Amino acid sequence: MKKIQWYPGHMTKAMRMMESSLSIVDGVVFILDARCPASSFNFRLKKMAGSKPVLYILNKSDLADERADILLKKIQASGAEAIKCNAAKASSKRDIAGAIAKITEEKRARAEARGQTRVFRFMIAGVPNTGKSTIINLLAGVKRADTGNKAGVTRGKQWISCDGFDLLDTPGTMPPDFTNQTFARRLAYIGSINDDILDMDDIALALIEDLQARYSSRLEERYGKGDGTPLEILDAVCRTRGFLLKGGELDYDRGERAVIDDFRKGRLGRITLDFPEDMDNLKF
Repeated sequence: MKKIQWYPGHMTKAMRMMESSLSIVDGVVFILDARCPASSFNFRLKKMAGSKPVLYILNKSDLADERADILLKKIQASGAEAIKCNAAKASSKRDIAGAIAKITEEKRARAEARGQTRVFRFMIAGVPNTGKSTIINLLAGVKRADTGNKAGVTRGKQWISCDGFDLLDTPGTMPPDFTNQTFARRLAYIGSINDDILDMDDIALALIEDLQARYSSRLEERYGKGDGTPLEILDAVCRTRGFLLKGGELDYDRGERAVIDDFRKGRLGRITLDFPEDMDNLKF
């Protein structure tokens, strides 16, 4: 499989902007994908945050299975503040807002003891397509930030006023180098990497292979085949969906897109890609 590498020029600019904005925020909120919180952890962003209070939100928990709870507990066991949520549900608003406020509890108490009242500010950061803008819109109560199901929707910074605090929306940024290609592959699955730069043949077949290891029954239910080689399963996808070219040849392009889209939209059920051991060398 071809090595995955994606760090467009606008991300360098975004990182500089974020570094310059840290002095005016009280804390940093990192959005991770609950299906792969280790893979979607950007060590460079954490290093940039320095001593600022940090909250990790494992978003899209509705798409992840029970293993995501183990991953969440591992982050919490490291001493970091972390919650999971589904930002598409209005009921998540209270939990998210409460968790954001919690990371500056002591600072708020000191300010109140001095008779000071002020609006606290938080930076929202993470890799692309983890739901940063969806969370901001939920907290703001109206659509303030652009959302989309592909990488790179947010390009510039924007301040959003919420109930009692302000949020700084920032562009999704990747590590400058994918030393862990397993993580890179999982980020490709969830749409954090621009599809246009990927070999979708490789990505679709790799996704099928990874799903076979733990979720073969889901492939069987969806496509009528869960065993065999990844290519044989892709053949079954094309035949099941009627993806045929002239002359009866299988339309692999449509089949590959269908598998990836089914995974991203939860049609294959709740799936978690990361494992507890993936957390071992990460500094939350």
